[in-house]
Amino acid sequence: MNTRKELLIGFIVGIIANTIGTLLYILLFSDLGIPETFQAAVQQGHIGSLLALGAILNLLAFFLFLRIRRDNRAKGVLFATILTALLILYYKVF
Repeated sequence: MNTRKELLIGFIVGIIANTIGTLLYILLFSDLGIPETFQAAVQQGHIGSLLALGAILNLLAFFLFLRIRRDNRAKGVLFATILTALLILYYKVF
C-alpha cells in the first residue's frame, strides 16, 4: 500500500482513539456530563490533563499496529500522539 495512505490511516486511528479515550474517561470518572466536564476542565486549567488521559488508548493502537506489522500506521498513531502533546503544551503555555 501507499506509505502516505498508511500514515494517514494511522493518524486518523490515533485521533479517534484519543477522542474515544477522553470521552470514556469522562463517562467513567466524572459526575458531570461531557460538555460540563469540558467546561470545568477549561475553567480550572485541566484540559491538558484530560487530553493526556485520553491519549492512553493510543498506546493500544500503536502496539496493535506494531504487532500486525503495520509500521507506517503505527507511525501515524505516533504523529497523532505528538500532535496531542503539542496541543497540551499550547494549553499549558497560553
